[in-house]
Amino acid sequence: MVTRSGRCRSDTRKFQMKNSHLTGAFRFSVAPMMDWTDRHCRFFHRLLTRHALLYTEMITAEAIIHGDRQKLLAFSPEERPLALQVGGSDPRRLAIAAQIGAGFGYDEINLNVGCPSDRVQEGRFGACLMAEPHLVADCVAAMREVCGVPVTVKCRIGIDDQDSEAGLERFVSTVAAAGCSTFVVHARKAWLQGLSPRENRDVPPLDYGRVHRLKAAHPGLTVIINGGIRSLDEAEGHLGRVDGVMLGRAAYERPYLLAEVDRRFFGAAEPPVTRREAIERLVPYIERHLAAGGRLNAVSRHVLGLYHAQPGGRAFRRHLSGPGLRDSTGLHALEKALAAVSPTGAVSYRRAAA
Repeated sequence: MVTRSGRCRSDTRKFQMKNSHLTGAFRFSVAPMMDWTDRHCRFFHRLLTRHALLYTEMITAEAIIHGDRQKLLAFSPEERPLALQVGGSDPRRLAIAAQIGAGFGYDEINLNVGCPSDRVQEGRFGACLMAEPHLVADCVAAMREVCGVPVTVKCRIGIDDQDSEAGLERFVSTVAAAGCSTFVVHARKAWLQGLSPRENRDVPPLDYGRVHRLKAAHPGLTVIINGGIRSLDEAEGHLGRVDGVMLGRAAYERPYLLAEVDRRFFGAAEPPVTRREAIERLVPYIERHLAAGGRLNAVSRHVLGLYHAQPGGRAFRRHLSGPGLRDSTGLHALEKALAAVSPTGAVSYRRAAA
């Protein structure tokens, strides 16, 4: 029998079983960040937290359809639960991209309705779509019809002068009517004219209360709050008012805070991984990457903040970001970085790599 979503009941049951591990993962997630949350970054983050939901960088629907899919979409199974964020505004093209992404094994497809960059606006996607809630609803409906995994939306609280509470309510209600039940809301409106993407991260004031009120008005929706959250204490303070919290720059710049996520947000009993254990577990991954012709910097650039505010942390970063590292195909810089944070660092590393 075919369900209203277009899937037969047996397919729906398989889908639910396949994605059962995704349940509750939205409670804590790491934001999609361009040039940062690539597959190497995500593998490293997964060594610190087993349960947080991770996101890809935004990939346009056109790139997914016409580009090198293996290069753009392939990921390590260890990265799951993992969401693919896509950008676009053509329902038909987004549906094709979502179906391709689901075929690669992503647990969720997220539509970007929050990026304020000029390039994104020129392509008629990102935050400018908040002015067209019915188009977003059409996109969501088309994606849901074919991809077989949850379709979610990441948006702002408003754009330009269209930032009233009624405007956000209208947007969410319209898109929810198309079947979207999960919204990640960046609690800062986007200025599409006159501010750069960097300025859009800081200049418009945050309004967490608006996101809290959105959840209160829609108890049946899953609402995740994002924007300016710098610590796990702050994140924990939002839970109870919303369903989940998403961290961006804080998680990337100080990644070791992720080591406490499983205990604090998912009830894990096992002790958090140590910094050294995380690096030691990353070494085999780096070795495989180098053996395939990769460069150390492609992976090591994501661990620079691991020893933030720790003795030797500055030297650790210096060794992993020095001149010539971009072309390095060996592990010598990593050896030196580990030695900088511990007198026995190099010896411990060699044992781990053996």
